[in-house]
Amino acid sequence: MGDISPERKSGCGLITSVFGRHGIWSRKSSSAGSSPIAIPNNSNDPKRRRSGSKDVVYVDAPSHNVSNSSNNNNPQRRHPNVTTMTRDTLPKVSISATTQGYVNQGRRVPKEAIGISGELESMINDHHKTKGNSTLVRASSSNVMLFGNLGNLRQGADNNNNNNNSYSRTAMDNNFNHNVAKSTINFNEQSNGSLCRALSTRMDPEQLKIMGNEDYKNGRFAEALALYDAAIAIDPKKASYRSNRSAALTALGRLLEAVFECREAIRIEPHYHRAHLRLGNLHFRLGETDKALYHYKQAGPEVDPDEVAKVKILQSHLNKCTEARRLGDWNMLVTDTNKAISSGADSAPQIFSLQAEALIKLRRHQDADNVMSKCPNFDVDKCTKFFGPIGSANLLVTRAQVDMAAGRFDEALEAAQKAVRLDSNNKVANKVLRKAHAVTAARARGNELFKASKFSEACIVYGEGLEHDPYNSVLLCNRAACRSKLGQLEKAVEDCTAALNLRPSYTKARLRRADCNAKLGRWEASIGDYEMLLKETPGDEEINQALLEAQVQLRKQRGG
Repeated sequence: MGDISPERKSGCGLITSVFGRHGIWSRKSSSAGSSPIAIPNNSNDPKRRRSGSKDVVYVDAPSHNVSNSSNNNNPQRRHPNVTTMTRDTLPKVSISATTQGYVNQGRRVPKEAIGISGELESMINDHHKTKGNSTLVRASSSNVMLFGNLGNLRQGADNNNNNNNSYSRTAMDNNFNHNVAKSTINFNEQSNGSLCRALSTRMDPEQLKIMGNEDYKNGRFAEALALYDAAIAIDPKKASYRSNRSAALTALGRLLEAVFECREAIRIEPHYHRAHLRLGNLHFRLGETDKALYHYKQAGPEVDPDEVAKVKILQSHLNKCTEARRLGDWNMLVTDTNKAISSGADSAPQIFSLQAEALIKLRRHQDADNVMSKCPNFDVDKCTKFFGPIGSANLLVTRAQVDMAAGRFDEALEAAQKAVRLDSNNKVANKVLRKAHAVTAARARGNELFKASKFSEACIVYGEGLEHDPYNSVLLCNRAACRSKLGQLEKAVEDCTAALNLRPSYTKARLRRADCNAKLGRWEASIGDYEMLLKETPGDEEINQALLEAQVQLRKQRGG
């Protein structure tokens, strides 16, 4: 089994179905994809070999006797002092089980029968304390603690009884206590790279890859990724490990990392068709059509002609996006970017950014915020590595504008600062940064004055901020609050209406407008706003009471 192909049925590179676990871990030859993991009984013997004997011991079956086959042609021959494990036969151990006994196929065996030293518990507990994690680790096929030096333990007990599968407590203590930490791994703790590498040096990387493939097919992508990492730690120059790692990263939504991993696979093996196919799929989803077509061409027979056709359709939509932006046709840009995203570029931040930019120009701030919430939020460093500093800066500029429009001033300021650092010559980035500074300062100063009941001064300060950003809904709403306190109800309603045109779901602005209209005796308008607010927050007793009061006043006004 050289590789897996999760995107065979999908142009988006994600697995489309979950396969069963059966058949992969049967105890057959390595050609059947179930090579056992051989762990030597004496790690100090430099002359030990993995083959040359007919005796095999499966670690998780202590009740079985050692097999003594006489078939010299058996491909599974092993040294008599070699303990062999497959995925089905790995010991399943939880941290809690180390103090009370060994869990084996649903049965709890007393600790004394196994002979594991009590030092195991303290060492593992110490390890978890340093991680700040007191949660017990469950034992399962996807969360396994493996003991890499079990092969060092002698067969039989101290009484020279060699006919059973029990282990000498003395031998176990001597071989186990000094290096338990470096032979323990929890694949759910991916950050624990040192333990993973320490164990993986005792394991066959091909077996790790096969285990990873099984986890991948069953939708356990994080576990699969950890297993591929372990295989790469042993053999970093194997292209298939890199390619499979890319598939797991893709399934986890870490597309940029997946691209880098595919590139590494191709660097190792330039004509690796599967890696080219994966990279083509990734570039397609990221909206990079030229690169997608190039890698599809390099993929040879692996590529589906339908996928190539999809890339060309996307390319047509992107050309229209470029033209619409050049002409300043923002409505058309919104339409064409929607088509591009629905055509397969579902993870292309530059396309989402173009759409958000168009919506900002159209003063549809809430829609722009919704678009950016769907945009993949890639790490800035990875984004810069992939798109380059100029491309990454442009993405940050749009994000800063959307954050500012939505009232997230601190985030807007941070994004604008990062953009300028990446591309100091970017005029738009510098302009947005200056605007973000001015608006943030105006909001902060105005809020201080408002809290001090200096409503007139606060109103002026909010107005100064609006000179820099005339369509900022937060500053408009805040100025409306000041005008309401000053009795300028008509102007307050105007500010609230302007804010709601930008962001229809801006609750504060709608509530404020409803209150101002009630004070002006405009009961119908007030009732309309209260009813809309009650739909959004049906359990709000205060709004419900205000609505009932407005309805009573309207009946009185009509003489009812």
